[in-house]
Amino acid sequence: MRFKVCRQSFDALRKFSGKLFLDRSGNFAITTALVAVPLIAVGGLALDVTDAMLVRTELQNAADAAAVGAIADSSPAVAAAMAMTSDGTVNIGQSDANKLFFGQASSDLQNIPVNVNAAVTRTGNVVFSTVNFTANVPTTLSQVIGKTSIPVSGSASAQYQTASFMDFYMLLDNTPSMGIGATLTDIQTMVAKTPDSCAFACHNLDTTNNYYNLAKSLGVQTRIDVVRQATQSLTDTAATNRTTPDQYRMAVYTFGTQAENIGLTSVSTLSSDMTQVKNTTSAVDLMTVPNQGYNNDQDTSFDTMLTQLAPIIGTGGGGTTTTDRQKILFIVTDGVGDSYKPNSCTEPTTGGRCQEPLATAFCQPLKNQNIKIAILYTTYFPLPTNGWYNQWIAPFQSQIGTDLQNCASPGLYFEVSPTQGISDAMNALFLKVIRTPRITS
Repeated sequence: MRFKVCRQSFDALRKFSGKLFLDRSGNFAITTALVAVPLIAVGGLALDVTDAMLVRTELQNAADAAAVGAIADSSPAVAAAMAMTSDGTVNIGQSDANKLFFGQASSDLQNIPVNVNAAVTRTGNVVFSTVNFTANVPTTLSQVIGKTSIPVSGSASAQYQTASFMDFYMLLDNTPSMGIGATLTDIQTMVAKTPDSCAFACHNLDTTNNYYNLAKSLGVQTRIDVVRQATQSLTDTAATNRTTPDQYRMAVYTFGTQAENIGLTSVSTLSSDMTQVKNTTSAVDLMTVPNQGYNNDQDTSFDTMLTQLAPIIGTGGGGTTTTDRQKILFIVTDGVGDSYKPNSCTEPTTGGRCQEPLATAFCQPLKNQNIKIAILYTTYFPLPTNGWYNQWIAPFQSQIGTDLQNCASPGLYFEVSPTQGISDAMNALFLKVIRTPRITS
């Protein structure tokens, strides 16, 4: 429509100038005719420049859309870039950007020759796209002075930081303290139904009349039940959010299935098959003990677990390729250690038994290996009616979360109370780990 308007204006001005040249009535007509030509040229040029700027705006919008669209989340270029083992040109992105550019152009531009130069490259885990264009917009009124077209040009760029390749090592605290009821209702049910008002579903094997079986018969969910289910749910989150099948890998560990054989125990080996990880994680359960008070209840050694994990995880990478993966240790725990440490315990001991918050000194060696530590603190529930709790745990209750937060990498600590959803919290923390900057243009 804008070209038609300019053509009508040109025809009208041409007829007007012709009449002026044919007018013989005096010098005024001749003078007016001489002046009219540059006036027509100046006015025509202004109209044509305006029209060219409108065309450029439309082309710029098309370039912006092409630059961003070529490296969108689900674009072929991003998928191809993540599959590359080194930096370089992403060829499929160039053709995709060209298609997107011309797909944005309106029918008004179909008769205007436009040159487009698009490029998509990957450097590290950032994908860059650039779209440059040039065009010659035909004039109408400016043709009076011999100017047949006005050149326009522009460029657009965007960048997308790909989600990194990551290995998650899940350390699930399944020691006896994780047998506490998962919610306040579960805790109150256990307290009401046990002769010693115990909130823990202890899994001692010397009798079938134990509190673990009691909890099952009452329909009480323990904290380890919820952690198991949350970890299985996390595999679905990982599968949903990955861009390539091998982007995320996951391994699952516990403190051991039996108190007689405490030590880092593999539940699921490192794998990108999230269905497999989910299925094998169904075996996670509360650690069994031969009898009440076995080994003086010294079943929770964070020091041992972290020390044994360090060589298994290895050194973390940048996450840019499948062979240079970021490493994340994901710990889910109530944060209270209970082990034999007669000399190095941070709290008073009884017969060498050390009950203390997680010792942060064992976190730093992992961080030195470029391993990120994410911690979900399932709040250690206060038991003010319990004499053991009052004497040994209550004095450092407020320090438990602080030490866990100090162990975690910046921003990767989350506390969830019994009244909140452990599954939702675990998913939120996982998404925080994998979240990356979005496209900017």
